[in-house]
Amino acid sequence: MNIAIILGTRPEIIKMSPIIRALEMENLDFFILHTGQHYSYNMDQVFFEQLKLPQPKYNLKSGLGMHAHNVREIIREHIIEV
Repeated sequence: MNIAIILGTRPEIIKMSPIIRALEMENLDFFILHTGQHYSYNMDQVFFEQLKLPQPKYNLKSGLGMHAHNVREIIREHIIEV
């Protein structure tokens, strides 16, 4: 079984960190899918570093551009291949 952890904002990264650690401790197969809603270093990457979390396997980059365009690109580039 492959578990998807889906997050995209600073509070979600912080709240999901204990779950991610538990999955790692249990040696369960999982990946992180980042929606990209918060995409600046100070609102995003710094928390992955400080909490020592693995980098997302996928980043949807939904915080940039128009919503309809983003949804189309997300489906094309990520969801279909998952």
